[in-house]
Amino acid sequence: MPWTRQPSAPDAQKGSLLRFLLLLALAAWAFRGFVVAPFNIPSGSMLPTLYIGDYVMVAKWPYGFSRYSFPFTFPSFSGRLLMHLPKRGDVAVFRPPGGDTDYIKRVIGLPGDTIEVRDGMLILNGKPLPRQSLPPFAMPISANSPCKVVPPANPMVSSLGPERTFCLYPAYRETLPGGPSYTVLDQVDNPRADDVPAARVPAGHLFMMGDNRDDSLDSRFSVAEGGIGFVPVENLVGRALVTFWSTDGSASYAKPWTWLSALRGNRIGNGYTGDPE
Repeated sequence: MPWTRQPSAPDAQKGSLLRFLLLLALAAWAFRGFVVAPFNIPSGSMLPTLYIGDYVMVAKWPYGFSRYSFPFTFPSFSGRLLMHLPKRGDVAVFRPPGGDTDYIKRVIGLPGDTIEVRDGMLILNGKPLPRQSLPPFAMPISANSPCKVVPPANPMVSSLGPERTFCLYPAYRETLPGGPSYTVLDQVDNPRADDVPAARVPAGHLFMMGDNRDDSLDSRFSVAEGGIGFVPVENLVGRALVTFWSTDGSASYAKPWTWLSALRGNRIGNGYTGDPE
């Protein structure tokens, strides 16, 4: 019988390790593509709902699946499988038209809705949304969360001691039809952001807004203006579920003992109604 060379023990071990690594990579891709994936908050456009330094879990199944659901947009295909529209008020992660970085905003308008902003008041399908004045939102000032305001507003700072300093923002409670309510910030009278002519959301698109209304380039602004315009439903990545970690920016990767001292533990487990702390 012909002689065949049997793989040596080192070769067999290398093959087993390679198969294990490939299976591990496939499992990670599938989990991040079909179940949940982490997303970190890089800006204050969703204050007070989300802080800079929050890390949230994003569920992939609620809206179905498109190429944007999967790591590296692989596999690349058009459309959306098992599609479900978001609900108004959902906090969703998506890829803006023509962009290559994921964003997170609140879903305000669904396909066919008419959206208008008049003197800062959001008008949905011809009806102003109920808006209730709240006490100022007090954001703890930290390394990654300075007291940033939109000109011509002046920073308002309150202190409860040398290590407890807060930035105060005017806050309002906004309520969508059917009951979802959340807190929005409205810092200044900004004609471009506070007065938007009525427009109908096209089929297959969404109107997204940040809760920090004067510090969010969202669907009120066209792509040419630096905004995102109407967002195709196909571009949805997933729905934000819960905050699983939050850091105030004072930690150093090289100093593991600072990771816990920088932890904002009261942020963990937060949902996304935007209630002030």
